[in-house]
Amino acid sequence: MRKLISTFAVALVALFMAVIPSVAGGSVHKVAIHVDQNDKRVMNMALNNAQNVNKYYQAKGEKVIIELVAYGPGLHMFRDDTSPVKSRIESLSLAMPNLTFAACGNTHRKMSKKAGKQVKLMSEAKMVPSGVVRLIELQEKGFAYIRP
Repeated sequence: MRKLISTFAVALVALFMAVIPSVAGGSVHKVAIHVDQNDKRVMNMALNNAQNVNKYYQAKGEKVIIELVAYGPGLHMFRDDTSPVKSRIESLSLAMPNLTFAACGNTHRKMSKKAGKQVKLMSEAKMVPSGVVRLIELQEKGFAYIRP
């Protein structure tokens, strides 16, 4: 009987712990946004998605973590010399501390080799070994996947 009561108590505590965060607004939403095109319209749409998601959850009093991952031709989004959305990334980075930018190291290495020099990325972008692998890791951690 004691074992049954103990098991029931543990199950009840586990259920209570699972329900409390969603009731108390403690859940954290996680979103990965993917850019692989050197297209200003697509880049702006990705940034609009990030802003709109952030605004939505802020209005509900809920937290959201957003990571924008760029690789292939999309890496131009984070290039210091070619980004068509550079000023927007700079301002959003300051306005939204919950938004991070991940740049594909594989693409960066290939772009640098082709350019014959190290391609400089914006300071807001952090280098990850592989953009595709980063998206896989984020999805495995429960991030929703968005591709504008």
